Amino acid sequence: MTDHELIAGCLRQDRTCQEALYKRFYGKMLGVTMRYARDRDEARDMLQEGFIKVFTSISNFSGKGSFEGWVRRIVVNTSIDHLRKNKHEYMIVSSVHSRDGDLPDAVDEADENELLQLSEEQLIACIQQLSPAYRAVFNLYVMENLPHKEISERLGISEGTSKSNLAKARYQLKKILYQKIRTSHGEQTFTR
Repeated sequence: MTDHELIAGCLRQDRTCQEALYKRFYGKMLGVTMRYARDRDEARDMLQEGFIKVFTSISNFSGKGSFEGWVRRIVVNTSIDHLRKNKHEYMIVSSVHSRDGDLPDAVDEADENELLQLSEEQLIACIQQLSPAYRAVFNLYVMENLPHKEISERLGISEGTSKSNLAKARYQLKKILYQKIRTSHGEQTFTR
């Protein structure tokens, strides 16, 4: 079925078309929500809520741009709404302090090659280890290419906090990746 046929069927509330749309985009959109969620269960909840919004607002799709992009935008916005609703729980920011010896000044070629070999699932697992505040800003800035001004508006934080959280997220992610490499080499790792 083409996107046009799926959309027309969903507008008629045809269950077969709704199921086909769900199956077509489930995997890709679960990958999106996994980047924002703490775990797979939370990601599935976000995704379910996102698909409900897709089905209830499908008449708003103008046909301009890709349908997949439109679905993705709804799923991302749903994930952000989920974080915002639970702001007291999610936006607690832990302080990150650099300690000598936490990270090497340079990554050697073997470590760099190992980083390049990480699967998407392994990278998502590393991103999920970030605190929710850092994870949200990292995803919006790096994965969704949003400027800090828009991130601050969406998350209800200042631009300065957005920039600070991105810097801390990058540091934490480097630390997590470095620890993953050292662990795989059987070397002793630093403590968190």
